[in-house]
Amino acid sequence: MHAVAVVLEQPERLALSRLDLTAPGPADVVVETAWSGISAGTERLLWSGRMPPFPGLAYPLVPGYEAVGRIVAAGPDSGRRPGSFVFVPGARCFGPVPGLFGAAASCLIVPGARTVPLDPAVGERGVLLALGATAWHAIAAPLAALPDLIVGHGVLGRLLARLVLLQGGAAPVVWETNPTRMAGATGYRVCLPDDDPRHDYRVICDASGDAGLLDALIGRLAAGGEIVLAGFYAERLGFAFPPAFLREARLRIAAQWQPGDMQAVRALIDDGRLDLDGLVTHRRRAAEAADAYRTAFADPACLKMVIDWRAHA
Repeated sequence: MHAVAVVLEQPERLALSRLDLTAPGPADVVVETAWSGISAGTERLLWSGRMPPFPGLAYPLVPGYEAVGRIVAAGPDSGRRPGSFVFVPGARCFGPVPGLFGAAASCLIVPGARTVPLDPAVGERGVLLALGATAWHAIAAPLAALPDLIVGHGVLGRLLARLVLLQGGAAPVVWETNPTRMAGATGYRVCLPDDDPRHDYRVICDASGDAGLLDALIGRLAAGGEIVLAGFYAERLGFAFPPAFLREARLRIAAQWQPGDMQAVRALIDDGRLDLDGLVTHRRRAAEAADAYRTAFADPACLKMVIDWRAHA
């Protein structure tokens, strides 16, 4: 078996390559990919060569952790059936080429237990499931409180704001410095940080991935307040101790979703409560992958870029 895959041969050099696939086992499924998403966080770091040391990181590699498609074969121990439409959070099925995280390919072989069944009507928007689970994990972890300030109005920030409202929280304030991303809010306010006078936020959730913001965010906390880091950070994080000391500030890292988070978000999507509209803004055919990656990382109007693999079915 083989697949056509996006291969990052080295930083800033991408190719669409035909790769041999590892033979599926009895617990595996074979998924014919319909769409995959490009992460503007982790994949940007892989593209630029700025990804911090990470297990399995080596070039060349197949990136991506956001794919949806249809199961075309299922092993007897996979727990899945052919014909099911599923989300795939990545695969390691490309022989000597590492999959980090390995979802950007026309065909994927993965344990059935790692797939998440979806309603086919979700279509390309299903690639948003991982970001939805990341947002859910940030606000619904044990002892977590809903944020009243969200930093960043990209896809993750928008999902966070929508989930806060779904959970019955007060409408959060969202900071955004890029004017092209300030539109699109429903039920909450988006503003520039300098236009926000508040310094009493109980929970600030950062979805920007900007490692240089901690001092500014600590300065906006109420006493005993918490900062939740929901992005992925390439640079070393640091902050001045006295302001954090005076506020008895707390810091929580919540960037790694768990299977239960994904199931919770899938349930919200299935019953129509979590709106995914307006988040996929750009689309390219797989043959245009090089342009897709450049656009996803360079165009601030691009919230989520989706690659269409259906021509390679």
